[in-house]
Amino acid sequence: MNTTDQPPASGSAREVFLAFLKLGLTSFGGPIAHLGYFRAELVERRRWISESQFSQLLAVCQFLPGPASSQLGFTLGLLRGGWLGGLAAFLAFTLPSALLLFGFALIAPLLRGGIGEAVVHGLKLVALAVVASAVLSMSKKLCPDRPRQLIAIVAAAVVLSAGTAWIQLLVVAGGGLIGLRACRSLQPDPGASFTTGYGMRTSGVLLGIFGLLLVGLPLFATAAPTLTAVAEAFYRAGALVFGGGHVVLPLLEDTVVGPGWVSQEQFLAGYGAAQAIPGPMFAFSAFLGAEIPTGMPAIVPALTALAFMFLPGFLLVAAVLPAWSTIARNASMARAIAGINAAVVGLLGAALYDPILTSSVGNGIDLAIGLTGFALLALLGRSPLLVVLWCVGASIAARLV
Repeated sequence: MNTTDQPPASGSAREVFLAFLKLGLTSFGGPIAHLGYFRAELVERRRWISESQFSQLLAVCQFLPGPASSQLGFTLGLLRGGWLGGLAAFLAFTLPSALLLFGFALIAPLLRGGIGEAVVHGLKLVALAVVASAVLSMSKKLCPDRPRQLIAIVAAAVVLSAGTAWIQLLVVAGGGLIGLRACRSLQPDPGASFTTGYGMRTSGVLLGIFGLLLVGLPLFATAAPTLTAVAEAFYRAGALVFGGGHVVLPLLEDTVVGPGWVSQEQFLAGYGAAQAIPGPMFAFSAFLGAEIPTGMPAIVPALTALAFMFLPGFLLVAAVLPAWSTIARNASMARAIAGINAAVVGLLGAALYDPILTSSVGNGIDLAIGLTGFALLALLGRSPLLVVLWCVGASIAARLV
């Protein structure tokens, strides 16, 4: 890429790195909760982009395969600090969780006692507070009228009744189709557009790299757990999963447990650890890579699995951005995006109930802890880190009483 293909950088890669390092250290609760963290830190506090631009970027990330929250973070870094900014956003947001998962084997015995279980439970209550705050704030802005409120309600009802992760993609697409007809009075928001600084030629190159790796890696992969086989397996999982987060788990289990690279017990242990740490769920790939017996130092397959898990999603979202910024100015697309965003609010609401509320609140004390965390975050505007400290501390105290 030549210099004319550099995205417009209104900030520095260092600024992006520090902002996302904070998010990578404090963003508990999984991919749904990450959207709330991103919005609070980068839209409301730092004002890197407008609410409308954030909604546009969220819409395109929801439509593409890959880790939606990490794609959104990469895109925010890309627009703020250029290509180095996108890389900085990925590294800063992902490395804390990846490093914590590396150390999981060392601290696993400590998490089997009462205090360790209380810590994990407190982190679940953090997710409850964060997602509840996100549902409240995003519903006010993205569902201001009756049609969009109905789209959100129907989306939540469909997801909860279906009980399958794959239905989320259909719900998002359905929201867009309904928005075309139900939001006829809506016009494109001039403030929602954004400039990438590179054009369709660069997009074509990125799409070519995506397709070349998807088709080419299997030609060199073997059934044995070689480094190339690891790269192919995790690239394929990252390229084919829609919805991100927990949706990728069946694909990963089939990829690494099926051929005997990782045992079922190792897989479940790593998944459990991934629930208790901040950052992206896809960082689970670093744990799995370290467990795969390639005959090389564990750090090598771990970094390979981590990089190739995220790479396809980043290639796709960067390739689509130039066309999306043009398409989004179309009136029909504006109405479709409005419906998509309303459906996303519904997905947030469904996730708030199941699995977050159902798995985290077992009694009145849990509910009180979660509601207090919600009040600290949504009503008093306190830092998410304070909410983490409160929920974990209160959960430990309740266990000791």
